[in-house]
Amino acid sequence: MITMSCKDGKGVMDNGKYVRYTPEQVEALERVYHECPKPSSNRRQQLIRECPILSNIEPRQIKVWFQNRRCREKQRKESSRLQSVNRKLTAMNKLLMEENDRLQKQVSHLVYENGYFRQHTQNTTLVTKDGSCESVVTSGQQHLAPQHPPKDASPAGLLSIAEETLTEFLSKATGTAVEWVQMPGMKPGPDSIGIVAISHGCTGVAVRACGLVGLEPTRVAEILKDRPSWFRDCRAVDVLNVIPTTNGGTIELLYMQLYAPTTLAPARDFWLLRYTSVMDDGNLVVCERSLSNTQNGPSMPPVQNFVRAEMLPSGYLIRSCEGGGSIIHIVDHMNLEAWSVPEVLRPLYESSTVLAQKTTMMALRQLRQIAQEVSQSNVTNWSRRPAALRALSQRLSRGFNEALNGFTDEGWSMMENDGMDDVSILVNSSPDKLMGLNLTFANGFPAVSNAVLCAKASMLLQNVPPAILLRFLREHRSEWADSSIDAYSAAAVKVGPCILPRARAGSFGGQVILPLAHTIEHEELLEVIKLECVGHYPEDAIMPRDMFLLQLCSGMDENAVGTCAEVIFAPIDASFADDAPLLPSGFRIIPLDSGKEASSPNRTLDLASALEIGPAGNKESNDCAGISGSTRSVMTIAFEFVFESHMQENVASMARQYVRSIISSVQRVALALSPSHPNSHGGLRLPLGTPEANTLSQWICHSYRCYLGVELLKPGIEGSESTLKTLWHHSDAIMCCSLKALPVFTFANQAGLDMLETTLVALQDITLEKILDDHGRKTLSSEFPQIMQQGFACLQGGICLSSMGRPVSYERAVAWKVLNEEESVHCMCFMFMNWSFV
Repeated sequence: MITMSCKDGKGVMDNGKYVRYTPEQVEALERVYHECPKPSSNRRQQLIRECPILSNIEPRQIKVWFQNRRCREKQRKESSRLQSVNRKLTAMNKLLMEENDRLQKQVSHLVYENGYFRQHTQNTTLVTKDGSCESVVTSGQQHLAPQHPPKDASPAGLLSIAEETLTEFLSKATGTAVEWVQMPGMKPGPDSIGIVAISHGCTGVAVRACGLVGLEPTRVAEILKDRPSWFRDCRAVDVLNVIPTTNGGTIELLYMQLYAPTTLAPARDFWLLRYTSVMDDGNLVVCERSLSNTQNGPSMPPVQNFVRAEMLPSGYLIRSCEGGGSIIHIVDHMNLEAWSVPEVLRPLYESSTVLAQKTTMMALRQLRQIAQEVSQSNVTNWSRRPAALRALSQRLSRGFNEALNGFTDEGWSMMENDGMDDVSILVNSSPDKLMGLNLTFANGFPAVSNAVLCAKASMLLQNVPPAILLRFLREHRSEWADSSIDAYSAAAVKVGPCILPRARAGSFGGQVILPLAHTIEHEELLEVIKLECVGHYPEDAIMPRDMFLLQLCSGMDENAVGTCAEVIFAPIDASFADDAPLLPSGFRIIPLDSGKEASSPNRTLDLASALEIGPAGNKESNDCAGISGSTRSVMTIAFEFVFESHMQENVASMARQYVRSIISSVQRVALALSPSHPNSHGGLRLPLGTPEANTLSQWICHSYRCYLGVELLKPGIEGSESTLKTLWHHSDAIMCCSLKALPVFTFANQAGLDMLETTLVALQDITLEKILDDHGRKTLSSEFPQIMQQGFACLQGGICLSSMGRPVSYERAVAWKVLNEEESVHCMCFMFMNWSFV
């Protein structure tokens, strides 16, 4: 090595073991490092020429400096990651030890109860033999649950109810008041959402969860108390009274309304007492319960269109965690009055797993999402965008729920049906509803529409997994949508419809899905759908050729138990603002068999389902064995239109016809996707089939072995399906692109889609040039002749961009030609190793 000393501000090389750089030299090198962490030899030579201050340093030493700098950066990141993981593991270990202690108490309690019931059974047998039935009845009455004594409505009486609620909540959160069993499919770990358990054999439905969040306790309580911001089914929470307590806490009297999830049942409301206090050990507690006549508290009269449900003692126990953050215990315990809904829907109101997915886990996910945004606020340049995108998602969901429920106080009124009860039509002409929509009509077009119409219906589906059906509806819009109605809806938000749509020669050429945002666990996606429109009429001059929808998708994981699958969309302008008016429509599919907690789906997706979301059940295989023939779900459909009030009858007739055609299409698709009808495609045009993708995976692996002399996948994998599944789950990002003048991507595995932040449908809209920076394009251009001649090339690490413009660093990459069975070039394949978002 060479030693460098400083003289007159310049580095001078002396004989020695290392190089010393001046602060100015380090600053210059750091600037280059942030632009390109791994400069090529030519780039290093250029750097020496452009920076006179580096002229006395050999290129070899600059190369060593960059190697050391990358090593330090990697060590720093790894150290930070390990410290974070260590903190999580320490807190999780504490949580698991507490959970173990609670389970030990539960075991002891169950052993005691078992002994008691055995003795009671023996006593009953003896008493029966003696003919002394009266003593048996007396003995049984001794163990009835105690009745709550009436309390008055004074602050002292409410405080007594609050303290009672606190005691009962804590006994559920940390004790054995409820028998808890692990939530199906939930595996606790440092990166999991938490430890989730559901009730067994108690009154109503209950869920208990505990987890770690990177927020302070007071911030956690603030978020959780703002229930409408994270609980999508919550319409409103009104605080009617706040009473401070002598111990520094507060008692609040709340009235809460929840939306009905389908058109087949009424909405729910609650009259609640909420108690917030700090315990002696410093832990923060927020607990709630319904107020009823048994407590003799202040009453809330029944409200029209709502069924009064009961919340049993529930709440949040929030504890500070060493090193920052909080440990949170959540209990949700409700009696949703299942008697008030049709019998077919009662499993939905009696399932703890549904309550867990829609309420408890949603609270944990909201906390984790906000914690991540706070921790990355100094690293990313998203500024306020995460909160704004969450607000858009919330508005889409809320607008869909409002249309679905059609409350009279929102201005909705029911139209008479046409003799068939399958589709309901609601109309809203209230100024409040139209105020926001009229803002959109300021682009030189008259705001002639003065009413909103909603057509809605529900249908029962048999033997089709909601997640697979939802993915099909999302990615294959042409199978159920009518292009003329799509054009009509998009134009309605732009200019307001003056005429009814008619059959048109123009049609949509297809759809492109543009990812916008997603939650941490990808359980919810926000995206923009571009509908490519081709028109042949003069009026197309005022109708955009490309139309856009803002779309929210959730529940696409078919292995999640009790989750609701939704796709909700609304027409938007090409350059919509955060406060742009939205008129949501869409689908909601709710599983009705989620009460069967033990039958968690364990199917493996084949190529058609995993890559093109095609029907896993379209072929006879053992993968379908995990789905019972009795799988049932209810689908609810709601579509909104704006119109002129004098055209109400005509628009209503069109809307009925359109929703009925959608129902027919969904039934046809559901039949094709049903595992019990492997050959019943019903004329459905299926997506890319398994054989083609299996063949492509074989070509990729075979070409890699031929050119690089090693196996891409682990040896011992046999069969095209196994090859595809292993390739799909490979840890490195693998993607294929065409060899056209402007190469576009044609295939990517799951890691590749994650790296590009896209979906398989939108993948083919991404060009290779779009993801490479200037250095990457120059490198590929120089290496391309070698790839075509030699068959492969190993590329240095660098920076590329995802489809959302986020920088992605990768350690190195390999590019190789993919040959088909005729030994001709089919495409080019890239593998990016050890990639991560910068």
